[in-house]
Amino acid sequence: MTQTQTQAEPQIFTFDEFIEWYPENSIVRYELHNGVIVEMPKPRGKHSNLTGSLIEKLLIIIREMGKGGIWTIPRESIVKPSSDKSGYEPDIIVLNQETIKAETRWKSESVIQNATSVKLIVEVVSTNWRDDYYDKFSDYEEMGIPEYWIIDYAGLGGRDFIGNPKQPAIFVCELVDGEYVKRLFRGSDVIVSPTFPQINLTAQQIFDLAV
Repeated sequence: MTQTQTQAEPQIFTFDEFIEWYPENSIVRYELHNGVIVEMPKPRGKHSNLTGSLIEKLLIIIREMGKGGIWTIPRESIVKPSSDKSGYEPDIIVLNQETIKAETRWKSESVIQNATSVKLIVEVVSTNWRDDYYDKFSDYEEMGIPEYWIIDYAGLGGRDFIGNPKQPAIFVCELVDGEYVKRLFRGSDVIVSPTFPQINLTAQQIFDLAV
């Protein structure tokens, strides 16, 4: 993760300033973290394969659930948490077209502000693992995002989360009474998802998508 500001004291942006600054048709992904614009690591190889393959599997399940055309996975979007100093572009976001009409900035800016628009957010862990385990976890929880997955296929997260020695892990975080209840899945554990009860995939099968 590289700060776009090189001076000792980085320039601080609001969310609206970040959106106005964001280069049109940029091939580089940026996020806003506590007022600082950061360039996100470009997904490569295994990360891209896992994300793309999981999107395909989720779209199949969405159709099997009879939600095709109602639940969608956009190519890109920016989620605005409650704080005016952050903005995230999830690896995968499942949106509910029945409620997205309330999103006043969606059509013009691809901005999601309301948890009611979101069924699921998935982050695939990269070297900036603290963002997924700390900042995004707390911000998505505060927003009221109903379900959040952290897929740590390379075992990059902190030992407090994934053990010592570190092991690949998937966390499914379900919002219960305003707080995330986090469940850990590894190896042959079958993923249990409140949003996608038909998923029928083990943690290892998801890790194996990163080929």
